[in-house]
Amino acid sequence: MAETDLYQPIKERFESAGYDVKGEVDGCDLVAVRGGDIVIVELKRSVNLTAILQCIDRKKLTDNVYLAVEAPANPRRSRWREVIRLCRMLAIGLITVSSRRRIDPVEIVCEPGPYKPQANGKRKVSLIAEFERRTGDHNVGGSTRRPLVTAYREEALRIAAFLEQNGPAQVRDVRHGAGIERSGTILRDNYYDWFERVSRGVYELSPRGRQALRDYKEVVAQLANPLPSDPKP
Repeated sequence: MAETDLYQPIKERFESAGYDVKGEVDGCDLVAVRGGDIVIVELKRSVNLTAILQCIDRKKLTDNVYLAVEAPANPRRSRWREVIRLCRMLAIGLITVSSRRRIDPVEIVCEPGPYKPQANGKRKVSLIAEFERRTGDHNVGGSTRRPLVTAYREEALRIAAFLEQNGPAQVRDVRHGAGIERSGTILRDNYYDWFERVSRGVYELSPRGRQALRDYKEVVAQLANPLPSDPKP
C-alpha cells in the first residue's frame, strides 16, 4: 500500500468519532480536530527511524500523535511486538490499515498514552546470577564471531582442563579437583561434546574438548587461578 492509500480509511475512522479531518496541514500528513482535541497521524509505508523521529517531533504540537502503516502480513517475521513496544515506550500511537479487511480495515494497535514496562523478576534474577557466577570478563561487548564465554562454559572449561591434566577421572574427583559443584550434571549432559564416558561415573576428555582448550587458551589461563571461594594455598 502507498502512503496515500492509508489516508482515506483513517480519515473515515476519525470522522466517525466526531473529528474534522484534513490532509497535509503544515507538513503533517493527517490532522484531526474535535473541539480542543488535536490528533496528528503520520502515514508511512513502514516503521523506520525517520518515521519515529518525525512522530517525536510532532509531539511538540500535540500529545496525540500516531504512526500509521500497512498491517504486516506476518507480524512474527517483522518483529511486530518489538515495534509496538517501542511506540508505547515513546508514547506514540500506532495504527494499521489492512488491504485484506474490507470491513473496518483500520486498527488502532496502541494509543499514545504513558507507558510503564512490566518488570520481569525472573529475568533480572537470571541476569544477576549469570553475572556473579562468571569469574572474569572474557567477552568483548558487541562481538558475535566467537561463542560467548558464559558461566556454564567457564565451568566446562575448568572440568576439561582438569581432565587434560589428570586423565580419566570419577565425577567426585572432578568435582573436588575442578571446584565445580555440578560437575556430574555437566559431564552427563555433555552439552558441548567435550567429554566421553569411559565407564560408570568415569569420564575423559574428547578430541573436541582438547580443541576447545586450545581455542580458549587465554580463558583457560585466567581460569587457572583459584575460584573466589577456593581455599588459598
